[in-house]
Amino acid sequence: MSHNLILASASMQRRQLLRQIGIEADVIPVDIDETPLADEAGLALVSRLAREKASAALSRLAPGQWVMGADTIIMLKERIYGKPVDASHAHDMLMSLSGQTHRVVSAVCLRNRLQTFETQVTSHVQFCQFSEAQATRYWHSGEPEGKAGAYGIQGKGAVFVERLEGSYSNVVGLPLYETAVLLEQAGMVIK
Repeated sequence: MSHNLILASASMQRRQLLRQIGIEADVIPVDIDETPLADEAGLALVSRLAREKASAALSRLAPGQWVMGADTIIMLKERIYGKPVDASHAHDMLMSLSGQTHRVVSAVCLRNRLQTFETQVTSHVQFCQFSEAQATRYWHSGEPEGKAGAYGIQGKGAVFVERLEGSYSNVVGLPLYETAVLLEQAGMVIK
């Protein structure tokens, strides 16, 4: 089923999640600066990035096309965890999350040239206490590369998760219930 939707993301997880609810989206990866602004809180950052991704792709589209931008961050207290730059960075992130409950926050922005619909979703993830050796082995699996917080709940990273409160698909990278609501607001029927 096609709804003339463009996904402004190179994330295969997001594309697969959309397929899960019957939406085939064309992909236009965008490259934006994801650096937080001075004194920008995590909740503001993730919403701004979703909007900027949607806007960057929309500028290249014909009128009437819908574009979806999304972003996901990990937060422990007010510290924002993005994607790891190298093994050491990933190790530091994982060890600081060990034994802690962190928030996974996703923002979704659906827009065309006339309308914009947005949502933000937070899930709480409790990690078990794990060793430095476990974190190192996990990094060497290749899975943490390119993932906020240096883990993927949909893969081997699931072994660190003791408890999850909220949307599982949000932790993967796109909150499906809330995304379906936005799509329906835009006139796209989800079957």
